[in-house]
Amino acid sequence: MNPWFDSKKTTEEIAQELLGMLVVKETDAGIVSGWIVETEAYLGEIDQAAHSYKLKKTPRLNSMYQEAGTIYIYSMHTHHMLNLVVQAKGIPEAVLIRGIEPFEGLAIMEERRAQTGFAVTDGPGKLTKAMGIDKSDDGSSILVPPLIISQKERRYPQEVELSKRIGIPNKGKWTEAFLRYSVKGNPYVSKLKGTIEPDYGWEK
Repeated sequence: MNPWFDSKKTTEEIAQELLGMLVVKETDAGIVSGWIVETEAYLGEIDQAAHSYKLKKTPRLNSMYQEAGTIYIYSMHTHHMLNLVVQAKGIPEAVLIRGIEPFEGLAIMEERRAQTGFAVTDGPGKLTKAMGIDKSDDGSSILVPPLIISQKERRYPQEVELSKRIGIPNKGKWTEAFLRYSVKGNPYVSKLKGTIEPDYGWEK
């Protein structure tokens, strides 16, 4: 079962539980996938950093007000950002996927990014370009191809690291809030601080 179907779970809890889940995208070039290693929680109405703060509504934000599991894609500096709505319809809270560790289709991702190594997917705009995720995915369900979270496979972090969200200036307590979650020591975490852990921070 997908974690966002449990209405008893908070957006913060779901953001942590998404770590280790496998995002899969079917593309013309082939299937690409990766393990989620970094997320950020956005708490909707009360969160000054959220697009839906104070229940703001615009056509661009329509997906944020749909049922849990809806994909919300927005653009920032020409980069697409992958978000999942995780609460009931009308409650616009979401989780941003900030980093993935490639699993399938690495050669495809490297070609799209013209990069190799950790830089292929160690950031929210990088991973969407690598996976071929764009505005056409906005409003679709994460349960239905071409963009899904696999129900068959997942990994588990040895330790989840909490930190401030990235790129959230001048939002009072929301700038300082520890709403970023990552697999400690995984090299695909954006702006990783500290050392790379054995097994990249995954349980064996």
